[in-house]
Amino acid sequence: MSGLVNRIKTFVGLGHEYVEEEDLLDDLYGAESEYDQDSFAPRKKSNLKVLSHPNSSSYEVKVVEPRNFEEALEIVNCLRDKKSVILNLHLLDAEQSQRIVDFLSGATHAVDGHQQKIGENVFLFTPSNVNICSETDKAKILNDPFWAAAQQ
Repeated sequence: MSGLVNRIKTFVGLGHEYVEEEDLLDDLYGAESEYDQDSFAPRKKSNLKVLSHPNSSSYEVKVVEPRNFEEALEIVNCLRDKKSVILNLHLLDAEQSQRIVDFLSGATHAVDGHQQKIGENVFLFTPSNVNICSETDKAKILNDPFWAAAQQ
């Protein structure tokens, strides 16, 4: 500790020894400079670890328009990777559409996911980490305070 005090005195001009400002700052803060003095490039620090966030891709939504039944397996892989899928079946006939929806319904149930029809030939499949909340028009009216008071 006395070495640090002597260096501060020297830096201020009260001591006899010449001390560079960088050495003094290193002693005060206990760290090296963040940048390399020769190239002004950031120094690499080996003690830092970069970890990926576990939920960084959990909220991805894919829109899929399959052209045949074989593409359904890719959709199942998306659900297994915790990605939601909007399935648009407008390119398929009724029989193939029904087959894909049945297959994906089973796969969604297997991964504890959720499913909902959101339009004609359009379906939403989500993994277990995503819940689907939907309100019908009648439920919206009943929950609206203005309409609830008017109906009483």
